[in-house]
Amino acid sequence: MRRLPTKDDFKFRKGRNVNRGVIATLALGALVIASYSPPPRSINPVHDRGELRVVTLESPTTYSKDVHGTEGLEFRLAEEFARRQGLTLYMYPVASVGMMQAELASGRADIAAAQITADPAWWHAGDAAAVYQRIPQLVVYHRGDDRPDQDDLPTLHLLVRAGSPQEAMLARLKHTRNPDISWTATSAMAVNPLQDVQNGIADYAVVDAREYAANRRLYPDVLVAFPLPEERPVQWVVRHTDPDLYASVNEFFTGTADRQQLASLMIDPSPAREPRWLTFQDKRQFSADVSERLPQFQDLFKEAGAATGQDWRLLAAIGYQESKWDPDAASAAGASGLMMLTSDTADSLGVADRSDPRENILAGARYLKEVRSKIPAHIQEPDRTWLAIAAYNVGFGHVEDARKLAQMRGKNPDSWKDVREQLPLLADENWYERVKHGFARGTEPMQFVDRIQRFMKLMELRTADAAEQDPIMAERATRVAPGQNGSHG
Repeated sequence: MRRLPTKDDFKFRKGRNVNRGVIATLALGALVIASYSPPPRSINPVHDRGELRVVTLESPTTYSKDVHGTEGLEFRLAEEFARRQGLTLYMYPVASVGMMQAELASGRADIAAAQITADPAWWHAGDAAAVYQRIPQLVVYHRGDDRPDQDDLPTLHLLVRAGSPQEAMLARLKHTRNPDISWTATSAMAVNPLQDVQNGIADYAVVDAREYAANRRLYPDVLVAFPLPEERPVQWVVRHTDPDLYASVNEFFTGTADRQQLASLMIDPSPAREPRWLTFQDKRQFSADVSERLPQFQDLFKEAGAATGQDWRLLAAIGYQESKWDPDAASAAGASGLMMLTSDTADSLGVADRSDPRENILAGARYLKEVRSKIPAHIQEPDRTWLAIAAYNVGFGHVEDARKLAQMRGKNPDSWKDVREQLPLLADENWYERVKHGFARGTEPMQFVDRIQRFMKLMELRTADAAEQDPIMAERATRVAPGQNGSHG
């Protein structure tokens, strides 16, 4: 039997030649290597195509699209980068980080841009470009509680999203600085940690400074305690197969030309404006519920709409916001049913059984009609409807207070847009002490109306002719040709 070569066969020995078989094997291997050439990397395919495809996530600090146009830091940066490259920008949101990575790895997207901190999970999808910003990470707490400081960090039980950069940072700090740091990681699909602090469910949370700034008016009782000792680096990730694009992105963020203009893009042009959109997950869930849940109650909404002279889709949108069309829904405050009627409201409308979908929906429609009748008759549509829906949520008196504040501040008290801007002031003692009905969480009716407007629009899209592509994706994508400004509609 022929023996296998050993490492001694590769050594010169005194009085002997190197094993001739091994030399032949090595020579053959060298020939194979010399004849091999790796598959060519694509040379500037983005410019060949003329279109830059950027995948992102929908959020107040990243990308959003509504009746005012497309906004968000990542959109502004991508728009400027595409302009400088002479490319048409096509920017679209997906539902998760995993889906962003899949879009990039498959080549469907050229760049992923969503204030990414490129951990190893991104390495298979693309190449992390230069860091363009470092974002402070803030520990927040509830107004009225004692404000902690950095020395208290090991004693605080913090709330973060599972798998988030904030959780990764806490893990690193626990390993390198203080092993006593602890936290609870909520589901990635759970509500914003700011909301849990606002509602008293959590004592402390860790959030991005940009996220806090974008949402601070929505959560007026959440205050900053202190920043963590590290800041979070953010960057774009470019697909592996376009080295020229990768170099252009790095030059865009690190080059010395137009640095002042680039810095200006980092500044939110409308920092006081609250987010008005639904998340991608919200819309996906809504689409599924329209198909699976709404058919059980659609005829009841139509019956209630006909009985009260109101658009049944508006009633259905209110029902979805209140209960997700769940007849068994109940709140801690005692409201229940599809339209979340309180016992007092149900009694005043003669409802015998709030769990009965027909009774509940009809009562909700009658209550909305009753509230609408209190809105001054001279106020025109659609402002009249939006004011009525806000009053449905927070009470007519508080809406009247917001109208009073609008008048005091030189705004139009008959315009929903102007009244909407005053509602958050009802949680500010410098303002609510000046009006009749006092304190109210004014951001809640503001969000209530915003979401119903979006649900109405999505329901209208569902009844329109089917598009060739996903209507939700089509609605949220933005295409900007060179020389155009996509931020204004």
